[in-house]
Amino acid sequence: MSVEFVSASQAADAVACDAPLRLVDTFGRVARDLRVSLTDRCNLRCSYCMPPEGLDWLPTEETLTDDEVVRLVRVGVERLGILQVRFTGGEPLLRRGLEGIIEACSHLRTDEGNRLDLALTTNALGLTKRAQGLKDAGLNRVNISLDSLDPEHFAAITRRDRLGDVLEGIEAAARAGLSPIKVNALVLRGMNEADLPDLVDYCLDRGIELRVIEQMPIGPPDTWDRQNIMTADEILHIMGTRHTLTPAPREDPHSPAGRWIVDGDPTKRLGVIASVSDPFCSACDRTRLTSDGMVRSCLFSTEETSLRDLLRGGGDDAQIAARWADAMWAKPAAHGLNIDTFARASRTMSRIGG
Repeated sequence: MSVEFVSASQAADAVACDAPLRLVDTFGRVARDLRVSLTDRCNLRCSYCMPPEGLDWLPTEETLTDDEVVRLVRVGVERLGILQVRFTGGEPLLRRGLEGIIEACSHLRTDEGNRLDLALTTNALGLTKRAQGLKDAGLNRVNISLDSLDPEHFAAITRRDRLGDVLEGIEAAARAGLSPIKVNALVLRGMNEADLPDLVDYCLDRGIELRVIEQMPIGPPDTWDRQNIMTADEILHIMGTRHTLTPAPREDPHSPAGRWIVDGDPTKRLGVIASVSDPFCSACDRTRLTSDGMVRSCLFSTEETSLRDLLRGGGDDAQIAARWADAMWAKPAAHGLNIDTFARASRTMSRIGG
């Protein structure tokens, strides 16, 4: 289906005549992938994400209710052309109503008549008990954060001794039929780069696609130095110490990951997300909703727009859609992580959503 390029003023006219809107920005990108943060709380304390003592959590009354989350997802799908939704956090498994939210969203249909693609990004703590229920509720797939298989390194990075629980969660996701399962890993120089070959083999042996991410400035200011990150080239060199890696054709132009075929077997693939050294901003199709109902056009936006206030103030679906479209219209060309004038996001990752 073709998408017409519209301006913010044209969006207002569309609302008046009840014509469909799209989340288009001034560079012609169309957001079809919605990231919804369900909580800013987390049960790990990853060093690159938050300080050891944690953060001051949002008051419950400022967080969207389950019904409010579902309504905003519905507006995104039915009025703005969203095709897939990923629930994030914080840690989304800490959201008590997660299964109910997923079940309600599973009944939505895209403008192409298809079921909504529902995914979850999680640290897998608690997934052992909930994987089957999440699958039954309508969840399709999961991405699980795992930076090391070395218990000491895992504990040093996360500040929690919970590696066994994460591995059990991965096994539970597989038993429940959540597919595909992807593992997201972040490599910190001098900490866990030597653990990467074992993590590669662990994932390959289980049919899991490993995606290694360049470190981004998502936590405390003193945890990121552009000159000291492990770059995609360095990551690929380490991953290739036991295997032959061949570039794979890019099947999804909006995917942030460069993918690599392992040992000539097209069923075995690895991914690297070069967010800093080779940003994918020009093809970004994401829009983000924080747990307190703010739209962010980019993970590293310095501005955000409240949908919660409009929703709680009696705004109808058309008004919410119009405000959302206006917020996305102003999406910047790029986040600027790879330039010296980069300005940090106004929140840490746990408060934005991954």
